[in-house]
Amino acid sequence: MSLSEPSAPLSSRLATLLGRLGVGGRQARHILQRASQLQLPFQTLPSHPDSISWQAGPPLQRLADLPRSALSGPVQEDKAAAHAALSRIVTLQQYSLDEVDLRQIDGINAAESVYLQARSFEDYLASKPQRNVRIISYKDFLRAVCLPLPHFLQGEPIQLLRADWRGERLFWAGEQQLEAFISAVAYARRRELPVLLPARLAHYHIDDLALEQLQLHYHMLAMPAQAWSDPAFMGLLLDTGLPYARLSLRDASGGPEALLLPRNQPLANALGEGLRLAGAADVVEHLHRLKRSI
Repeated sequence: MSLSEPSAPLSSRLATLLGRLGVGGRQARHILQRASQLQLPFQTLPSHPDSISWQAGPPLQRLADLPRSALSGPVQEDKAAAHAALSRIVTLQQYSLDEVDLRQIDGINAAESVYLQARSFEDYLASKPQRNVRIISYKDFLRAVCLPLPHFLQGEPIQLLRADWRGERLFWAGEQQLEAFISAVAYARRRELPVLLPARLAHYHIDDLALEQLQLHYHMLAMPAQAWSDPAFMGLLLDTGLPYARLSLRDASGGPEALLLPRNQPLANALGEGLRLAGAADVVEHLHRLKRSI
């Protein structure tokens, strides 16, 4: 969009932001204007996909134990500061449950496309006309359930996963004999068969206060892959020497990377405001919406 003929809302926002940068912020104003004109394929961030796969959508659970190497950027101190802010967003809490009914579990820990595309265990089985596991009787059920859970008859606790951004859904943490597990759970549901086991639950929580602090101190914006080879954007990012950090939390289908720009640095803040005007999605606002939607 040209600055000579901007839409009324955009021109108003741009004028307001330029005014906030002050008389002495000529370079910052220049960066904001140039950033707001960038023509990049920005996209809105979608709601978390309705899939049986724990690995569908951005792997936000990695934020609970985020290695410093996950961030890239030219200055170690800038990456360290961004890492400190990010590492508090998602926390992991472990729970021991006396019993969980297997019929409550509606997800698995798998990244293959056939699981990513399925909305329920029943949908997955319907898409598999040639199955490796078929359950007709209770004896078949026991044989099937003991494949993924070899100590099922001894009552060994099952390992489960849950995340705030996936609502109340329970995911089995195992990665072997997935079709047998899905078939056993679907059989138990169809036959209204209670199957009770103790469980260990790993629950990933979004910390609202940490999100607010991140929003206060950083722009965290979703950048399309094309941005990193775009001369206009890379010129703004690198030629000015402004501080930034880059975080990849791509899902199985790819997706955008996050750019973190500190708000207390005038040039970085100007770039962040300009990118927002150009259409970059705010990742922190998206996380707030995800949590409110469950």
